[in-house]
Amino acid sequence: MSDRTLSHKLYAASREVIPGGVNSPVRAFRNVDGEPFFVTRARGSHLWDADGNELIDYVGTWGPAILGHAPAAVLDAINHAGKSGVSFGIPHTHEIEMARLIVDWVPSVEKVRMVNSGTEATMSAIRLARGFTHRDKIVKFDGCYHGHVDALLVAAGSGALTHGKPDSAGVPSAFANETIVLPFNDPEALEKAFAAEGDQIAAIIVEPYPANAGLVFPQPGYLELLREITTRHGALLIFDEVMTGFRVAKGGVQELTGVTPDLTALGKVIGGGLPVGAFGGRADIMDYLAPDGPVYQAGTLSGNPLAIAAGLAQLKEMERHDGWKQLEAIGSAFEEGTREAMAASGLPLKLNRVGSMFCLFFTDREIRNVDDVKKCDFDAFRKFFWAALDEGVYFAPSQYEAGFISLAHSENDVARTAEVVGTALKASAA
Repeated sequence: MSDRTLSHKLYAASREVIPGGVNSPVRAFRNVDGEPFFVTRARGSHLWDADGNELIDYVGTWGPAILGHAPAAVLDAINHAGKSGVSFGIPHTHEIEMARLIVDWVPSVEKVRMVNSGTEATMSAIRLARGFTHRDKIVKFDGCYHGHVDALLVAAGSGALTHGKPDSAGVPSAFANETIVLPFNDPEALEKAFAAEGDQIAAIIVEPYPANAGLVFPQPGYLELLREITTRHGALLIFDEVMTGFRVAKGGVQELTGVTPDLTALGKVIGGGLPVGAFGGRADIMDYLAPDGPVYQAGTLSGNPLAIAAGLAQLKEMERHDGWKQLEAIGSAFEEGTREAMAASGLPLKLNRVGSMFCLFFTDREIRNVDDVKKCDFDAFRKFFWAALDEGVYFAPSQYEAGFISLAHSENDVARTAEVVGTALKASAA
């Protein structure tokens, strides 16, 4: 077992001044019945913790580190931008450059507004959809996470047509009552919901590839149905591509599938590791935003010059080096090695991967939605997680989280990971 004595002491100190000792709940490692390690530095595909342990990292700050940690191009861009000022609160030319890049790359986006997080992006897209359609109700899917927005932090009710219920203390029931929560990949439930309340629904918001329930893929024709049913009922379709945008493809899931939403929420990769978010879509919808329209949205640090510089540098590096093709090659090698280890283990396992995103499920059932994920063997996953960490490979500390590969992951990293997966799978069966 790796020595984590100093991390243990730091976690105890952190709990004295930070709720739960962390600034985002998943970092507490509660899903694997343990304590987090504390990072001192990160470079390329590796992390080093406070106790000196070196780890191959497949979390990548939960998605943004598509080039790896601390890439030279991003560091240079931040350093150069910082010399001119770290925040302006007034327009600057790089905002236009970022907006044009997003408009050029993302099929659904004709105009875009920058914000500071994925949560801000989804919150603002929902408000805009309601203002544009003059309707109040929103459809979301159980297992899709769209940030800690009150109206979206909602769990499924007792039946497919019931309205949601608050999934957190502090969320008024009245907010949840405006949200209809449906099972993902269930066309019948979707049709019933719109038959009952279609004239009151402002929008569907969906992770087109849900990545907060592991990694789930839509069944053939399902995204097309979302597009068709919203168009038929005068509602909007919002893709939450905070995780998948610029990662699974240059234009996100909408490029891969050919399904174009009305609005898209973005984040993570476009900030190069700095806090960022964006939402965009059809020009006639986006023009409903203040100052031109009646839907108010604002942010002091929106379009922050450091975040914009970092994001532009990262995206340009991806384009310059045909990064998505490279990521597919690395991801394919990772999948091959993992599947060999899975086959050798003889355990009931499923692996979902698209490009540089993946999830290993401890089950033999097909993964269609979060209900299938809930039936996984969480104890086996816990054992697997800690065994892999002790061998120097850091996977996400929850069966409900996707993993991320970066351009910095080398052939040696991938080969070593396959060895560790084999060892950790044996430990999970013990």
